[in-house]
Parts: sequence; structure tokens; C-alpha cells
Amino acid sequence: MTRELLINYERCLGCRSCELACATAHSLAKSLFGAVLGGEAPLKRIFVSQSGSRKVPLNCRHCQDAPCIDACITGAMHRNSDGIVTNQGGEAPCTGCWMCVMVCPYGVIRAETGKREAVKCDRNCTDHTGVPACVKACPTGALAFTTVDSHSGKKRKEFLERALK
Repeated sequence: MTRELLINYERCLGCRSCELACATAHSLAKSLFGAVLGGEAPLKRIFVSQSGSRKVPLNCRHCQDAPCIDACITGAMHRNSDGIVTNQGGEAPCTGCWMCVMVCPYGVIRAETGKREAVKCDRNCTDHTGVPACVKACPTGALAFTTVDSHSGKKRKEFLERALK
């Protein structure tokens, strides 16, 4: 079973730690201070938005039926061997036609500043544990990197514990 990035919306405070960790992990310096001192402006690939009174972290869901792959005219957007939807190392380079941006149902693909290239979550932010930087940075545990079955089993157990009190 593959692990997915799952979101517990009730726990998100909107602190944007995930955004900062994502941008830092994708910087050339690989550190916040190094990026700032180097004049680099790394791009985040996760976005914390507001929906009513809730904060909602949004990122690429690496859809099973990814519309961005179907819409990509060059073949740059593809699914790699790990199941990650990416536009790095595809048939041809990204030309910045923005078709993927238009069809993404989550609105999480953006333009690279100064380049004609789409930028999205590529999961190239993991350390030796394989956990994405946004998950490690979340202070409330709103982001989880786990299998769907494991997560749903944990939710059922929590529900039963509350119901039996």
C-alpha cells in the first residue's frame, strides 16, 4: 500500500508552517536562513487557504486519474515510478502552456517565477524517513503521511473510544 498525504482539517490552525517547510526544502540552500541570505525566493508547493471559518491546507493529491497528465501537450506532466505526478524528467520539458493549471481541480499548480514552467508538489522534500517536509513541520498533526487503511482504522478507533465514554 502506498502512503498518502492526508489532512485533518479540524486540527489546522493556519500557521503556515507547512508552507515554509515546503519552500525551504525546495530551496537551493535547504535552509531558511541560507535561502534568505542567498537572496533566493523558493516557491511553496502547499497552500493554506481559508474556507469559511476553517483553514484548509491544499496540495497536489497525485490523482489516480490526473487531469493534468491528460492535458499536458508536451508529455512533461507524467506519473513517475513511485506514483507521484510530476513534470520533471518527462518526455519533453514543460513549455509553460498552463493547461495543467487550468484543469487541476485543486488549484495547486502554479507558474515558476521568471520561467515558463509549472510548479507543483513533487515530494522531493523527504528526508531519510521518507516523510514530506510539510508533515514534519505541522505542529498540530493536521497533516499525516500514512496509508488510507491505517488512517481510517485510527479514526474508527477514536470514534469508538469517544462513543463508549
